[in-house]
Amino acid sequence: MPRQSSSMDGIITLSSVREDRFWAVVASVGRNRRIAEIFSSKEAALADRAWRESQLRAYAAFLRSSRQPPPNYTVEAMKRADIPKSWRPLPALGFLRGQFI
Repeated sequence: MPRQSSSMDGIITLSSVREDRFWAVVASVGRNRRIAEIFSSKEAALADRAWRESQLRAYAAFLRSSRQPPPNYTVEAMKRADIPKSWRPLPALGFLRGQFI
């Protein structure tokens, strides 16, 4: 005789805890590091990093003429507590009004 499954077999527990792990695209120029953008998936962060690097290539002549060092972009796992409260997304080229921000 087949075994009957209990009604508890199909229950899925949903966590009420907020997601605490994010993927950040981090821009670095020298010793300065800034969070450029934050994503919930690593794939989205990698896609954003690729887009930012393509913008650097597209504007390479502009960066050279303005004497702005291009940032180096990396993708890093980050916890919510590591994100500054005053954080704002960073422009693709890594600077605004002539300053790395």
